[in-house]
Amino acid sequence: MNLRAQDIPGLPPPEVQPAAFEMAGIGLHLGGTAILQDVDLQLPPGRVMALLGPSGSGKTTLLRLVAGLLAPDRGTIRLGGQLVAQAGRALPPEARGLGMVFQDYALWPHMSVAGNVGFPLEMRRLSAAERSLRVARALERVGLGAFADRRPAELSGGQQQRVAIARAIVAEPALVLFDEPLSNLDRELRESMVEEIAGLVAELGLTALYVTHDHAEAFSLADTVAVMEAGRIAQIAAPETLVADPASASIARFLRLGALLPARRGPGGWHLERGARLAPAAVAPGEAATVLLPATAICPVAPGPAAIGARVIRTLFRGDGHLATLALEGGHEIQLLLPRRPVPGEMLGLRISEPQLRWFPPAPHRSFPHPSSPSERLSP
Repeated sequence: MNLRAQDIPGLPPPEVQPAAFEMAGIGLHLGGTAILQDVDLQLPPGRVMALLGPSGSGKTTLLRLVAGLLAPDRGTIRLGGQLVAQAGRALPPEARGLGMVFQDYALWPHMSVAGNVGFPLEMRRLSAAERSLRVARALERVGLGAFADRRPAELSGGQQQRVAIARAIVAEPALVLFDEPLSNLDRELRESMVEEIAGLVAELGLTALYVTHDHAEAFSLADTVAVMEAGRIAQIAAPETLVADPASASIARFLRLGALLPARRGPGGWHLERGARLAPAAVAPGEAATVLLPATAICPVAPGPAAIGARVIRTLFRGDGHLATLALEGGHEIQLLLPRRPVPGEMLGLRISEPQLRWFPPAPHRSFPHPSSPSERLSP
């Protein structure tokens, strides 16, 4: 029989490593408006958490609280087990031992790469020899050891991002904060930079809090994603869990997980309003609901009595397939990625995988912005 240390009488319990950061009951008002309400968060060392939400959801304000740029009205913040903020009081940023990567990298153009990376150490009054050693080590860790004497303007965007990360880690902080570092880039460059940052974060073993409004970015980088809505944590889970089991219709809509359509209980089960039968009667309580149809739950088939009828309105070639806008029975529109180009006006049949449907209470109010297209998107 194997004994654990905690099973042996007289031995003290094993030491538990404190969370990299912990928030409990955080609230904040600015100008009489509630910005954050009852926020509880905890991040273990060696993990990456993304704060995800639309503009105005409170994610950047929350990051500023962790950084020490704001103080909460109520609640506490701890870094590595140390209390750094409580109602109306907070340690300043320089006393928190954090690294930070900003939206625009915030590199000084007149300084060399080594000068930019070493600046935080200079502010801490480390000796020149110690600064030189640490800067060289940080640049080697991000693959820029040969670029110490360059100016930022001589580097590519990806290399500048690496310099910003080197500066954030040069003092070997316990926590690195990323404040939407890719928000100002076009989509193609942003996608390549996400891979770049994800690789660096994994290679360096960083503990990080990453703020973004882009769910693909959050899913690529984070172990855990906290979705924020109106100053609260609406759901916190692994990316896979958010996709498979969103906590609300507004989260599913914000993450663009599929079509959200109104449904009503009717003869033989649940039906789209004025449309086809979707599922047996026992799936959801009440007489009305909002149903999420993920793209994976819909399979095009030949039209017939067992299929939901859908009329093709228009199509758009996307390179990986044809994005078709379809009108369902009852007048609802959805978009579905198809391998072939259908003809406008053509009737298709759709088979629904009932176990993959997700049901929510009917909620006319939308907390998150709707996708730009008037149709519900079912494409990736």
